[in-house]
Amino acid sequence: MSETGSRLRKQLESAHFDPEHYVKQLSQQSDGDRDLQEHRQKIQTLADETAQNLKKNVYKNYRQFIETAKEISYLESEMYQLSHILTEQKSIMESITQALLSTDKDETSKEMLAAFPKDTEEVKQRTLTSLLEKVEGCKNIMDTPGRHLVYNGDLAEFDVENMNPVQKVHAFLMNDCLLIATWLPNRRGAVKYKYNALYDLESFAVVNVKEHPPMKDMFKILMFPDSRIFQAENSKVKKEWLEILDETKKNKVTKDKRKKEEEMPNSPVRPEVSTNPFDEDEDEDAPADTAGGAGVDLSLEWIQELPEDLDVCIAQRDFEGAVDLLDKLNEYLRDQPVTQRVKELRAKVEERVRQLTEVLVFELSPDRSLRGGPKATRRAVSQLVRLGQSTKACELFLKNRAAAVQTAIRQLRIEGATLLYIHKLCNIFFTSLLETAKEFEMDFAGNTGCYSAFVVWSRSAMRMFVSAFSKQVFDSKESLTTAAECVKVAKEHCGQLTDIGLDLSFTLQSMLVRDVKAALLSYKDIIIEATKHRNSEEMWRRMNLMTPEALAKLKEEMRVSGIGDFERYTGDDCWVNLSYTVVAFTKQMMGFLEEGLKLYMAELHMVLLESLREVILVALQHVDYSLRCEQDGEKKAFVVHNAAFLHDTVLPVVELRFEEAVGKPAKQLRDLRKGSRGLKVNPESTTSLV
Repeated sequence: MSETGSRLRKQLESAHFDPEHYVKQLSQQSDGDRDLQEHRQKIQTLADETAQNLKKNVYKNYRQFIETAKEISYLESEMYQLSHILTEQKSIMESITQALLSTDKDETSKEMLAAFPKDTEEVKQRTLTSLLEKVEGCKNIMDTPGRHLVYNGDLAEFDVENMNPVQKVHAFLMNDCLLIATWLPNRRGAVKYKYNALYDLESFAVVNVKEHPPMKDMFKILMFPDSRIFQAENSKVKKEWLEILDETKKNKVTKDKRKKEEEMPNSPVRPEVSTNPFDEDEDEDAPADTAGGAGVDLSLEWIQELPEDLDVCIAQRDFEGAVDLLDKLNEYLRDQPVTQRVKELRAKVEERVRQLTEVLVFELSPDRSLRGGPKATRRAVSQLVRLGQSTKACELFLKNRAAAVQTAIRQLRIEGATLLYIHKLCNIFFTSLLETAKEFEMDFAGNTGCYSAFVVWSRSAMRMFVSAFSKQVFDSKESLTTAAECVKVAKEHCGQLTDIGLDLSFTLQSMLVRDVKAALLSYKDIIIEATKHRNSEEMWRRMNLMTPEALAKLKEEMRVSGIGDFERYTGDDCWVNLSYTVVAFTKQMMGFLEEGLKLYMAELHMVLLESLREVILVALQHVDYSLRCEQDGEKKAFVVHNAAFLHDTVLPVVELRFEEAVGKPAKQLRDLRKGSRGLKVNPESTTSLV
C-alpha cells in the first residue's frame, strides 16, 4: 500500500491534475465494481492520513498561534495609540504654525489699540450691549466692569462622536469669556438667540481640526471633560476666529499678570495704629503676610502661565507634562511661607489637579478599551501615583484588569471537547494573572501597602475563574476521568504563579472542594450500582477472552493499574482463572483510585478513603455471600480463589498506592483487609462481613 499510496499521492498532488480525465481513465481500466471500490478505499485512506497530518500540525503549532495572536493584539493596540499621538502632535504643530503666521497681525492690532484705546473700548462695549439685547437669558453679562465685545459671528456646531450637524449657533467673544447662543426657531421681536453656555477664557483650549472633506473649516474647543466642534462659514472666517481667540487669551494673561505686579508693594507700609482692641490680632498678622508676600516671587512667567499650561496639557493628554509642572511648582514653593497669594495660586492649581485626576481615572475605567494588556494602563497609573493617589490608582488598575479578565473569559468559545476548553481557559486566565502581577509589582514597587489589595483581588479573580471552570466541568456532568484531568491542568497552571511569589493553590482547592466532593460521591454511587448489577448476574465461571490479543491487552491494563503479578491468574490459551465480575470490578476500582488521587485535597481525605472502603466492601460482601450460599464444591473453590485475589493482590495494591500518593496511613483500608482475611481462611464460616 505504501508504494501504491505514494504514487497515488503524487498523482493527486500534481499541479496539472484533471479530475474528469482521471475518473474517465479509471473507469476504462477497471474490471468491475470491485476495482472501483478498492480504489475508492485507497483514496479514502489517503484522505484520512492527510486529515490526521493536518490535525497534528495544527496541535503542534497551536501554542505558537495563540502567542502570535496575542502579540498581534498588543501591536494593534500600540499602533492605535501611536496613531492617536501623531494626530494630536500634527494638530498642535498646525496650531503653532498659524500662531506664528498671525504675529504681524497681533502687532498691528496692538498699535491700533494703543492709538485709540478709549474709543475702541467704548464702541465695542456699546456694540456688545446692542447685540446682547438680541440674546435671551443673558442680562447679567454686562454686570462685570470692563467687559467688552472682541469678535462675534455665526457658527455651525457638530457632534464630536459622529460628526453630524447639531445646531446653528452665534458666538460672542469678549475680552474675558466666550458666550455661545443658539438660534431661536420662533423669533420674538428683537430677540434672535437663546443663551447656551458661557466659558471663561482660562477654562478652555482651542485646537485646529484637520480638514477631511466634506468636514472642513472646523475648530475644536476643549473644556474638560467635554469638547465642542464648530464650523466657520469659510476658511477665512475660521482663520480669523483662531487668530482672535489666541490673541484675546494672550491679552487676558498679560493683563492679569500686569495687574498682579501692580498689586505687589514696592516698599514696606507702616500699619495704622487702631484704637479698636479687637483689631490687635489682625494688625499683628498684617506685616507678616506682607513680608511673606515679598519673600515669595510669583511674578515668574512660568508661574503666571501655569494654570493655562496645565489646561493645555490636560486637553492634549500630555499627562506627564502636567505632572512635571506640578512637581516643579511644589519644589519651588517648598519651605516658602504660605501667603494669601500663594493660597490663591494653589486653589487654581488644585482645580487643575482635580481635572487631571478625573481624566486619569477615566483612562483606567473599564468602559475604556481593554485591549493592550496590563501595560496599556501603565501611563495613567504612574501619573496617579506621582500625584499621591496610589490607593485610587491601585483600585482602578485592579478593576480594569478584572474587567479585562472577565471579558477574555466571556469571549472564549466553548469547544466540543471539555479538556481543550479548560486548557484554553487556564492559559488565558493564569497568563493574565501572571502579567497583571508583574505589572503591579512594577507600577507599585514603592507602595508596599497596596500588595494586600492585590492579594484580595487575586482571590476575587480566582473565584471568577472557578465559576467558569465548574460550570463547564462539573455542571455538565463530565466523567470523573475528564474532571480529574481538568483539575490537574488547573493545579499545574496555578503552580506557575509561585515563580513570582504568589501561591493561590490553597485558594483554588478551597473553591473547588465542594464540586470535587460531589463528583467523587456521585461516581462512587455509579460504581456501586454497576458492581451490584454484575453481582446479580454472577455465574462464577472462568473468564474466556477468546483471542491472545485480548488477553495481552488485559495483562497490560492490569500492569498499568498496579497489579503486577496478574500473570499467575491466567491459564492456558485465552483463559483467566478469575470471574468476569471480579476482573471488571478490579479495573473499575483501580481507575476510581487513580482519578480520586488526581482530585485529592486534604479536606477530602476522609471522603475519598470512605468512598474506596464502601466500593471494596460491596465486592467483599458479594464474595462472602457466595461462599455461604454456594453448594457446589468446585464453584466454592473457585470463589475462594477469587477471594484470595481480592485479599492478597487487589487490597494491598490499593492500600499501598493510596499511602504513597497521600503520605498518610490508610487505616480504614487496612482494617477492611484484616477483616476480610476470614473469607479465604475459613470459607465454611457462617459469619458475614456485613
